[in-house]
Amino acid sequence: MSAAPSRHISVIVDGISPTIVYDYAADPDNLPRWAAGLAADVRRDGDVLIADSPMGEVTVSFAPRNAFGILDHQVQLPDGTVVDNPLRVLAHPDGSEVLFTVRQRDLTADEFERDCTAVQADLDRLRDLLIATRR
Repeated sequence: MSAAPSRHISVIVDGISPTIVYDYAADPDNLPRWAAGLAADVRRDGDVLIADSPMGEVTVSFAPRNAFGILDHQVQLPDGTVVDNPLRVLAHPDGSEVLFTVRQRDLTADEFERDCTAVQADLDRLRDLLIATRR
C-alpha cells in the first residue's frame, strides 16, 4: 500500500514583505476574508477558533505566533477528525511566497483535487487582498 500523496500549493505575493503577509494571514479576524474554504465566520474561544465552514462547524488551532512565518494549524472536523495543515510564509526574491501543503489522507482522488482547488483559490484571494491594500 502506497502512502497518500501531498501537494504543495503556493502563491507569490509580489512586492510585499513576509512580515506583512504573515501578520495579515495570522490575524483570525482576516480568515473569513481569504480562507473561504475554511471559514465563513470565526469566533474565538481562548486560543481556539470556532469557524462556520462549508463542512460545518470546525475548530482551528494555529501554531503560536513566531518569527519564522509558520502558520501551521490543526482543524477538527465536525466528525472529530483532526487534520494537520502545514502553512508557511516564506521570503521570496519578489516579495513573499505563501506555501500550503495539502495531504490526501483518506480523500478520494476527486475530493483531493477539489481540496487542492479550494486551497489555491484561498491563496489567490489572500494574495489579491494583500496586493489591493498596497495600492
